[in-house]
Amino acid sequence: MSYARVHCVGLVGVTGHVVQVEADLAPGLPAVVVSGLPDTALHEARDRVRAAVVNSGQRWPNRRITINLLPADLPKFGSAFDLAIAAALLGGAGELALTALDRVVLLGELGLDGTVRPVRGVLPMVTAAVRAGLDRVVVPAENAAEAAMIPGVRVRGVDTLHRLVGFVRDGTPLLEPPTPPTSPPPDGPDLADVAGQSLGRRAVEVAAAGGHHLALLGPPGAGKTMLAERLPSILPELDDGAALEVTALHSIAGRLPADGRLLRRPPFQAPHHTATVASLVGGGSGLARPGALSLAHRGVLFLDEAAEFGKNALEALRQPLESGRVRLTRSRGGTEFPARVQLVLAANPCPCAKPAGDSHCECTPLARRRYLGRLSGPLLDRIDVQVTVQPVRAAELMATESTSESSAVVAARVTTARAAAAHRWRPLGLNLNAEVPGPVLRRPPWRLPLSDTAELRARLDRGSLSARGFDRVVRLAWTIADLDGRDRPGRDDVLEATGLRTGEES
Repeated sequence: MSYARVHCVGLVGVTGHVVQVEADLAPGLPAVVVSGLPDTALHEARDRVRAAVVNSGQRWPNRRITINLLPADLPKFGSAFDLAIAAALLGGAGELALTALDRVVLLGELGLDGTVRPVRGVLPMVTAAVRAGLDRVVVPAENAAEAAMIPGVRVRGVDTLHRLVGFVRDGTPLLEPPTPPTSPPPDGPDLADVAGQSLGRRAVEVAAAGGHHLALLGPPGAGKTMLAERLPSILPELDDGAALEVTALHSIAGRLPADGRLLRRPPFQAPHHTATVASLVGGGSGLARPGALSLAHRGVLFLDEAAEFGKNALEALRQPLESGRVRLTRSRGGTEFPARVQLVLAANPCPCAKPAGDSHCECTPLARRRYLGRLSGPLLDRIDVQVTVQPVRAAELMATESTSESSAVVAARVTTARAAAAHRWRPLGLNLNAEVPGPVLRRPPWRLPLSDTAELRARLDRGSLSARGFDRVVRLAWTIADLDGRDRPGRDDVLEATGLRTGEES
């Protein structure tokens, strides 16, 4: 037999596509040709596969070998095709009868010594295989736990090409995936650790309950970073669909933990202020990879020292914050990653970082305006909650017993508030107050009485509040009402929401 075919999966963004790997061996000068829009890593697979086959004790066929990857018009990236290419080649050479691999997906990179090395993106690849009706997969042993997260699929691991050959030829068993851990992951930082900061804690709670973006301004040491790091601890755990989305993104980025469990907790990403546009929103030559924005999908993206980030990097966040997706276009095609995050910004009030009115502040009013002016108006207009965090008082810091509520207590209120919002907006297919379009909130039955929004409308007419800002204040008011157990927001809720939006005392 001079022709053989096996199955593999290719990734474009976070979407997997089943690929048929064909091998044809014909008389002629010995050569290996790979077709089907392969990238550089796939072109180099010729040398990796040859060395792996020979070093695994198999005979290399000295014929003209054509490897084709179907569909031919789909770009193919990465080294996950190596194992499938080797199996198809040995099948076409008559060395292996591939009956045992019928409708089996093969994934894995080959080392020169024949070892099968782990690859990125196994989770979305296996998901695509199951969606295509292929319920048996063979993956690198180190990826077996990850692949086994997908229900309804039979996963086997392989550590060497020699083991795969033994399975096909003699029925030697492959490796079983490890048993997933049953213990929960360790707890993260607790909100009870934050001394004082009643306004900051309220802002974090409101942001968590409604899915709102948050900006924390204030001097160093006031607790901005502590508050931001504890936001994930009061967010509800991810449901099955969201957990698979988040875990798939981390799989593509190669950042999954080795214990083989779904990521149930909302992710937290805190890139350094020297981060580039590509590292924030994703990019790279050839196959674009997710950036910090997508790795924070369904969780929190925290930009500490936000005023120190490059202007282009900050402005690149504006469109994804509105759409919840990152669209990257390259010469070989476009890629789209989900990016529905809660953005948290933290910034000092000025370059010298002294509180406003401090006698030791060395900055002129112009310098202070310029410094915070690095956070552009269009970006800040997308931030629902903007509060100034004051320095902690000595009595609060030195208290022998903490009076602050724990994350568990606050999380219970957040969960109840989110459930109320999800019930209210279910007919619209929405879950969070932050997701509700402004026109919906300005029309019956959700429109608030004119007497409750009089101050808001006055600010809008004066130009101190944009139309987007008006809608965001109303969304905040609904979240505050949900937290406090009311069916609809009243005038006091609107006033508090205005204060949280503008940073003014309500």
